Amino acid sequence: MVKLGLSLLLLLVAGNSGVAAFSTTRQHGGSALRLHAESPSQTEAAVASSTGERASSSNSNSNSNDEARPRPPTVYVPRSFDEMVRQVASTMEDAAGAGKKRQTLRILLPRSSDSDQFGRYLETNVVDPDPSVYVDTILVPPDETWQGGIMQLYRAASLACQEILRRYNRNAQGGVVPKLQEDRSFDESGVDGVGLWVTLGATAADDVSCFVQPSQETIDGIEAISAQAGERVVALVNPQWRIVDDALDVASKKEGLFGSLASFLGGKGDSLKRLDALGFENVYVMEGYVCRGGNVRLVKRFDSDWFVFAQNDAQTDFIEVGSAEQRPSYQDVDDMLESKGITLKYARDIGMAPKL
Repeated sequence: MVKLGLSLLLLLVAGNSGVAAFSTTRQHGGSALRLHAESPSQTEAAVASSTGERASSSNSNSNSNDEARPRPPTVYVPRSFDEMVRQVASTMEDAAGAGKKRQTLRILLPRSSDSDQFGRYLETNVVDPDPSVYVDTILVPPDETWQGGIMQLYRAASLACQEILRRYNRNAQGGVVPKLQEDRSFDESGVDGVGLWVTLGATAADDVSCFVQPSQETIDGIEAISAQAGERVVALVNPQWRIVDDALDVASKKEGLFGSLASFLGGKGDSLKRLDALGFENVYVMEGYVCRGGNVRLVKRFDSDWFVFAQNDAQTDFIEVGSAEQRPSYQDVDDMLESKGITLKYARDIGMAPKL
């Protein structure tokens, strides 16, 4: 009887040791610095919990080779500004840990949900934003649907950049909160919506440089800052050139006189070549547009596929509808919605199709 009890105890211990712990973010040592929201939202916690349960279940039924295989990162659409800040900063940490120190980030921007109090929500106390001011915001793409001009876009993108840098540097050496310094000298006209934010931590080795809405005219400055930064992180937030190519962009990527002329006329080919030479790559991309009458979001990390999400009709969450290794086109997204049985939104609104 004693031997049987001992055997059961050993089996229980061995079974528990085979279950791997799950974490959605990488943490460096040190105490957390002041943040708007340290604890994950219900959505983030639910994602981590459900993914952890799947990971534990998979481990308990797999062999040692499966347990050693790295799990793909969790990708989802953040439902709040703070949630997006945590997601972007975590991705920056993961990328820097993988040796990717030249990072391009494309994010959504906070805007008041009723869109009628632009000044209050995006221009009040921008240098040290009060989280209570942003309790009624939505995340929207920085495209032609944005109210206001490029300087209003800059204020919102600048706010997001500051919060991401604070989050990224929350475990700075000595627990010292890094100061943030803005440099607008890269915007020669003063109205092109370009700026640079630099963290000033306890040591220069931990400083991060972040260009906000850089344009093709900013490439010289990016090259200069990258040379000074060395192994430190340099990031570009919401560059003013599009991800997809127009005819001029395609032509500018060609060699010879034709390509040079297209670049001179505004094509982004030459600029991208210079950034590629510096090592810049897309580390975090979240963009959105309307398809079939509803909002869709495309999300990608540097170590994941492209994931496509559709907003439900209650506008409370986004539902994953597909993924692809390469950035899916508009037609690809439409096909994904079709395969999921998602009809036109007006048909759902008038009761001709089931709600999403």
